[in-house]
Amino acid sequence: MSKVIAITGASAGIGRACALRLARDGAAVVVSARRVDRLQSLVKEIESAGGRALAVPGDVTRPDDMRELIRRAVDTYGRLDVMICNAGIGFHGTIGESTPEVARQLVDINVLGTVYAAHAACEVFRRQGSGHVIAMSSVAGVRGVAGMSVYCATKAAQVGFIEGLRTEFWGTGIHASVVYPTSTKTEFHDAMHQNFGHAVQGKGPRQEADTVADAVAKCIARPRGEVFPYYPAKWLGVLNAIAPTFTDRLMRRFSRRRPHVPSHEQRES
Repeated sequence: MSKVIAITGASAGIGRACALRLARDGAAVVVSARRVDRLQSLVKEIESAGGRALAVPGDVTRPDDMRELIRRAVDTYGRLDVMICNAGIGFHGTIGESTPEVARQLVDINVLGTVYAAHAACEVFRRQGSGHVIAMSSVAGVRGVAGMSVYCATKAAQVGFIEGLRTEFWGTGIHASVVYPTSTKTEFHDAMHQNFGHAVQGKGPRQEADTVADAVAKCIARPRGEVFPYYPAKWLGVLNAIAPTFTDRLMRRFSRRRPHVPSHEQRES
């Protein structure tokens, strides 16, 4: 039987790539985001290729929107098998630049958005006796990076949340997984510029959104607790545990920094 999969943050990037990949695999995908036009375009692309898709616009910071997402999925397809909590935003700046307002926005979207979507889905999963929650974290949730401490904290919070769910679901037909992408070629940094007025530069391995989507598809087919689309990143946590001071020095190489902007460009922005 083909699966029914809900995805937040599906209008672009990893969420969109997951929707396209999973629809090709035969799943019915229920996609959610705030940009209605992007969702409708995605649904048309999937349907034109012979797939099944439903757009349910919503904001992950609103619990009622997440409950409506799950309700529409179940009403349309009769069940829900997977909830991919993908919506998220980034911010790069020193702790002094990470104002309470910035921190609250990151927590609301990255952490509470994940919790709200998972909570709504798990009500269905418990009734069914089966289901799978997948949270899109980051390698920044394994080991913090200078210049993005608050963002790293939200990604680590997702990890703790999924670990708690894995323990809670032990011995049931419900699974929980966390995905750790590296820097991915998406609109993520453009969105950061739109939200906070700046972009960033940094070093480190990069991957395509399709690579992450492939890893997610494999996890759905064969559930496991942790997914590293860039496998060497798995050893970062091990290195940090056995040699934290060395890892501190190593991670300085990957610090995120804002590019220099000439004064006349600052006035125009």
